[in-house]
Amino acid sequence: MKNTRRVYLYPRFERFWHWTQAFLILFLALTGFEIHGSYGIFGFENAVHLHNNAALILIVLIIFTIFWHLTTGEWRQYMPTTKNLKAQLEYYLTGIFRNAPHPTRKTSLSKLNPMQRLVYLGLKILFIPIMVFSGLVYMFYRYPINGEIKSLGINDLTPIAYIHTLGAYILLAFVLVHVYLITTGHTLSSNLMAMITGWEDLEEEEADMLTGEQPEQNKKDKKP
Repeated sequence: MKNTRRVYLYPRFERFWHWTQAFLILFLALTGFEIHGSYGIFGFENAVHLHNNAALILIVLIIFTIFWHLTTGEWRQYMPTTKNLKAQLEYYLTGIFRNAPHPTRKTSLSKLNPMQRLVYLGLKILFIPIMVFSGLVYMFYRYPINGEIKSLGINDLTPIAYIHTLGAYILLAFVLVHVYLITTGHTLSSNLMAMITGWEDLEEEEADMLTGEQPEQNKKDKKP
């Protein structure tokens, strides 16, 4: 078994927005599908109220997260690359079931593998904006001004509703796949615990690359 070392990889705010965003997406799905009449938990009016408030909270979180990414340079994590992309795809399709070595290594400047970069970039610049825009149109297509109801000029909300619902299914699929990929770390729970505590167990070589330290030979394992 290869030696591992604990490395602080995920700062506090990164973990905060990650878990808050995940909760809000699931809560929006829960209330959103109730609005569509799929089931009854909160009641229609309460579901609409909760859905709208959760959406506004998510928008605020997105704004703060964009600011954090820009000011810390973390936006670079999502820059797409084709390096090792084919190897990463083969790893997910077959290699992971043969206990093959992971084709990419994590560093503080590259926490995401090539496939994750493409998926997350697509979410951030395409699917999330579409969900926010379609949701805001659905929320404010009629609004009062001085007691008079104004309109955005939209007579039929059906296309907007379909787009918003399709986006919801895509986000839910992403969450389900994301939950599965959590189990693909060094152990079943290592990726999950890393995103909870910020600390991740990396192989010595990876840890040395991350911290800039020279490899330590003949070092005995020490429990954190």
